[in-house]
Amino acid sequence: MSDKRIKNIIILGGGTAGWMTAATMGKLLKQNYCNIRLIESDDISTVGVGEATIPQIQIFNRTLGIDENEFIKRTQGTFKLGIEFVNWGQIGDKYTHAFGEIGQNIDGIPFFHYWWKMRQKNKVPDIGAYSLNTIAGHQNKFMRSIDAGNSPLSNIAYAYQFDAGLYAKFLREYSEQRGVIRSEGKVVETRLRESDGFIESLVLESGEVVAGDLFIDCSGGRAVLIEGALKTGFDDWSHWLPCDSAWAVPCERTEPLKPYTSSTAHTAGWQWRIPLQHRTGNGHVFSSKFMSDEEALDILMNNLDGKPLAEPRLLKFSTGRRKKSWNKNCVAIGLSSGFFEPIESTNIHLVQTAIARLMVFFPDLEFNQHDIDAYNQQTDFEYCSIRDFIILHYKATERDDSAFWNHCRTMSIPDSLQQKIDQFSANGNIIRNNMELFNPTSWLEVFHGQRIHPKGYHPLVDSIPEEELERRLTFIQSVITKSVEVMPTQQEFIHQHCLAPKMDNEKS
Repeated sequence: MSDKRIKNIIILGGGTAGWMTAATMGKLLKQNYCNIRLIESDDISTVGVGEATIPQIQIFNRTLGIDENEFIKRTQGTFKLGIEFVNWGQIGDKYTHAFGEIGQNIDGIPFFHYWWKMRQKNKVPDIGAYSLNTIAGHQNKFMRSIDAGNSPLSNIAYAYQFDAGLYAKFLREYSEQRGVIRSEGKVVETRLRESDGFIESLVLESGEVVAGDLFIDCSGGRAVLIEGALKTGFDDWSHWLPCDSAWAVPCERTEPLKPYTSSTAHTAGWQWRIPLQHRTGNGHVFSSKFMSDEEALDILMNNLDGKPLAEPRLLKFSTGRRKKSWNKNCVAIGLSSGFFEPIESTNIHLVQTAIARLMVFFPDLEFNQHDIDAYNQQTDFEYCSIRDFIILHYKATERDDSAFWNHCRTMSIPDSLQQKIDQFSANGNIIRNNMELFNPTSWLEVFHGQRIHPKGYHPLVDSIPEEELERRLTFIQSVITKSVEVMPTQQEFIHQHCLAPKMDNEKS
């Protein structure tokens, strides 16, 4: 039999997506399988807004064998227990989408149903009191899980907040140590095979022709290969998610060091705040249809916690996804595949899942179309389920103080999202379809935090006497309160385990 093995992989573009891809392939494919080459240009900047993550990134780092303390030091990182949302349901509202569980299921029925019955009788505090991450976050505390038996301290869910540029640099070193070749250059032409339209080679500005078998497009929103060369097409979701612009600027770090990302809604969008060891990342995501660039910049600069460390950058984007993330012998990973505003920190996660999916369906030179179709089907499902969760943040509002919020509150939404809203509104049930990213607890926190409440609860809740139920809920709350009491502050934890060296020029 002839050798059908992929021999040359070309990754176009660096940044987080490119170097996460290169690091994984360098680790798993190894040098004796094929050649891996990454092409990037120092003259082309990366977006760099993806500084906050979700807990699944721990799996990625563990797969690469990365030491967590070293990773935190090298990226000026901090730990993230969730996201605080301010002014989303109504002006003045505040809630936390915290990682981890809320309460504890009772007799197989989700905790929420028991809590909701007692909450309607005003016998219990708000649901955040039953979340370790919410309470710890409010007190700026953090620790890793320990072996504490049935205690919530045995299973602390967390993610990271880090400097995406430093993370890419860290992964570049990791990749090059494992045989990945990095080339500086700009692509000026993509040559396609006449026989089947597959990508044959890339022509660089220097005149070099780079041939390959498998091409990974990590060129960001420019989508040089998947769109520029292959004309794959793009599904625009701006009719549901109208924000299309963002100002980004770092500022001086302020105390205390909070273990969560903040998202504060304004009149035509929202502002992020991401605390790192050396600075705070800030940005204002907004809709240019409802607000000018100048007004959006003023809002951002007037709501910083510290002195700006660089000039603000204006980013323009289109929310949506490529009609095919894998087309012929080209796979788009990162922003070239699709884009969501960073409200739920999903873009780096989508890089991670795209890489994992590619390794599952890794091709040979025949490029089996059934595998390509399965890859695209799974990618489409993932994007659409995340899309619905993000739309919920805008749709589930009572704000009527601006044209933007009036549009969001009254807009039509996908049937799949409407079904979830209707089901929860009726009886408090949340069904997780197939293995969609966000679990029922995440949906619950946004539903409840933005004033969507069910008419009823699971009927089996009434099988437990109210006095017994109140006792159980009080016990759960007390366990969480006592657990948080023994946790150090995030600042104390970082100083002990993973304090980053000071930087001379602390700029984004």
